[in-house]
Formats: sequence, structure tokens, C-alpha cells
Amino acid sequence: MQLQDILYKTQLLAVQGNTAIDISAVAIDSRNVKPGAVFVAVKGGIDGHQFIDNAIQNGAIAIVCESLPQNIAEHITYVQVANTGAAAGILAHNFYGQPSGRVKLVGVTGTNGKTTIATLLYQLFSSLGFTCGLISTVQNRIGDEALEATHTTPDAVRLNALLAQMADQGCTYAFMEVSSHAIHQHRIEGLQFAGGIFSNITHDHLDYHKTFDEYIRVKKAFFDHLPKEAFALTNVDDKRGMVMVQNTRAAVKTYSLKTTSDFKGKILDNHIMGLHMMIDEQEVHFRLIGEFNAYNLLAVYGAAICLGEEKVPVLQALSVLNGAAGRFEYLVSAHENVIGIVDYAHTPDALLNVLATIKKLRKGFEQVITVVGCGGNRDKTKRPVMAEVACEYSDKIIFTSDNPRNEDPQEIIKEMEAGVPAGARRKCLSITDRREAIKTAISLANPSDIVLVAGKGHETYQEVKGVRNHFDDREVLKEIFELLGK
Repeated sequence: MQLQDILYKTQLLAVQGNTAIDISAVAIDSRNVKPGAVFVAVKGGIDGHQFIDNAIQNGAIAIVCESLPQNIAEHITYVQVANTGAAAGILAHNFYGQPSGRVKLVGVTGTNGKTTIATLLYQLFSSLGFTCGLISTVQNRIGDEALEATHTTPDAVRLNALLAQMADQGCTYAFMEVSSHAIHQHRIEGLQFAGGIFSNITHDHLDYHKTFDEYIRVKKAFFDHLPKEAFALTNVDDKRGMVMVQNTRAAVKTYSLKTTSDFKGKILDNHIMGLHMMIDEQEVHFRLIGEFNAYNLLAVYGAAICLGEEKVPVLQALSVLNGAAGRFEYLVSAHENVIGIVDYAHTPDALLNVLATIKKLRKGFEQVITVVGCGGNRDKTKRPVMAEVACEYSDKIIFTSDNPRNEDPQEIIKEMEAGVPAGARRKCLSITDRREAIKTAISLANPSDIVLVAGKGHETYQEVKGVRNHFDDREVLKEIFELLGK
């Protein structure tokens, strides 16, 4: 494919050199450049303009940049654009044959619920007989093939390559999480979405976006750019649900539990065996648990109807699905019936949702013992709030290490402890070693008590000082249940 072809729809400012040249690849990392590639100097945490010379040394024959370098190399084509992040998305989309136009691509955005909604959509449409793709925090899938996921939303080049694989392998649908980082960094630029879903929005990623208003603006931008042929499905029980879609050209549809909407649900019963709901005047029992999952199920149901599926087959198929790994996964101990729950809840709102659900599941005087930490090198403002939420809904709390990354885990715990109300300090412990914290929680549990291990969910590692060590909350729970004879 020639450079002039993949520049289609980019905002060109200037071109120096020949664009009628064959391009072998698109690269945004100079280390990945192969002979014949175009290198896009994306400005991010590291400015790609610093690596233009490296890219040329590795074989790049064209450079896309926002400012031309002082030293212009002969026989290299330079293309100046307004925004290299946006250009990278468009170039990659064109280079891979505009793959989002060859599948029906549905994006899911919001603070909580993205993984569950995208995963349930993948599972649902697969069970309805379609070949589907999934791009999520937990894993990527092409049909039945599972691929490791490294980011909630991959970079523009990997994302388009993945979508091209899906299209080439006959996928009809692709369901993907759309993170705020991906929107802000233009990773989804150029993609053609058949629909977008909004779950909810609460404080998160303020280390990156700096203000909550900016976080909202970025999320909203996804819906602002949906085409008129698409659908925009929003949660109107969230006070910013309609804000998200107020400027979209897409067909707006709504879902809710509490207010009037296009796809209305009501919880009839919520217990450890699942949800009993009324959805559009149809009673259904689901395997998933909790009000937050009731919203996730409504989002999936509404999206399926927007995509042309029939109500009854959709609800029947949804009723037997299990959802995403590490999302309210529970294990009951063999001897004392202690319930261990692992959940990815790593924001105050997500933790509140899980603990509020557990509260509704309690039948008597069972204790709720919560093990929780906060990730390092992330939004520090939520740390004391996470502790405050845990204290409000738990009988005992153990603060521990999550993924400390490059921070001191004890300092993270101290920042969490600042949110503990004075009257709740007697029920709090701090144990830095996560395995020891889980073991202590289970030791403190009496028969039928509930132990929540929050924050890491599906993750199978703990990141400390740049090293990922194997650690799976689900494995540890099971091992300690057996070790202690619970």
C-alpha cells in the first residue's frame, strides 16, 4: 500500500518528498520499525519526535510528525500533521484495510462495568451463532482463540491489526472496552463504530485527567464522534447519562432500573445464586449477582436489541452466562461455608457497589471482612475514600498491598488509613503482605462469614518495582481455605 493511500483523511499541513511509495508497516515505536515502514512520531508520555533518527536508522522511509526535524534526511518523505496521535489512528486504520468497516464494532465506556458488558456481549452473540471478537482488560478473543491483553484498549496500530485479524477470520461483531486514556490519546481515531454504550462515571484516573470535569469531557467525546448510523445506549440512572449523549449524532437509546427508559429493568430478588429480574415485562433469572450487574445485563440486552436481535432469544441466552473473570467471583469453603469473593473493584464507587451487594446478600449475623489496597503510581485522591467506603460496609477491614508499582506499599496504606473514621479504627488492620492479609482475613472468619478480596480481580500478578510476580487472589483464597481447614 502506498503512503498517499494511507494518508487519506489525515489533517495534512505540509509534505516534503514523494508519497507515491510503498509502505511495509505503520510504527509508533522506533524499536518496532522495519525497512519500508512509516514512523509516526506520537507525542505522549515520551515525545516520539526524539526518536525520528532511530526510526530512520531502523529502515523507516517516511516520517509523520507535528514539527519537522532540523536535519532533513535525503530520500525520506516527511509529512507534517496537526496531531500525530490522531494521524496514527487514521494511518493504521487505512493501512489495515479499514477493518472496523468490515465488522460491526461496538464500544463500551464508563468507569465501572466495561469489562463485564463487553464480555457478556461477546458471550451472548457467540451463543447466538455469530463469530465475534473481544477487546477487553481481561483478554482479547478472536472467535474461540484467546489472546493476552496488555491494555484496556491497545495502541492504534495493535488495535487495527487486531480488528483486521477479526475481520479476516470472519467475525461479524467486535466488542471492545474504550478507556478514557484511549479516547484522549486518539487510539480509536478513524474507527467506525456501529454503537457505543455508557455504563456510569465516577472519580477515577484523576492522576491522568487532573480534574473530574476533564474526565467527563473525554468520555463524552466518544459519543460526540459516533456516526448517525450508530446507536448510543446510555444509563439514565446515572446523573451524567444524558450528558454523555447530548451532542451525539447517533440514535440515542436508554436503559435503567429506577427511571423511565427504552430498556427498563426491575430486581425481583438478589441472592448468592443470582438475580431474578423483570426486563421489559419478562421475568428472567440470571447467574450474575448484584444491582451493578443488573445494570450490566440491561446494557447488554439493550445493545442486542439495537443490533437487531429478538427479545426472548437474547434473554434466554443471557440467563446462562457467567460474566467476566474476577468480577464478583465467589468460592465457598468446604467445611465452614465461608464465602470468599474476589472482585476487581479498585475505585470507591466499584467497592461501594460490591459491598452494598454483599450487604443485601447477608441473611443474618454474618461478618463481612474486607481485604483491600490501592495501586501505586495512580490517582492518590481515591485512597482515603476507598478506606472510608470499606469501613462503612465491613465488620473488619485489612488494608494491604495491591500493585504498588514504584511506590512504597506502606506509604500507600498510610494514605488509605487517613480515610478511616475515628470510630472505625478498632476494626482495621494493616498487613502489607497481600497473601498474609488474605490468610488473616480467613483466620478471622467464622462459619458462613463473607471475605471480600478487592482490587485485583482477574489479575494473575503483583507488580512491585517494575517486576511482575505471580499472584492470583482466587488461587490464594482456595489454597488458604484448604490450609486452614475452613
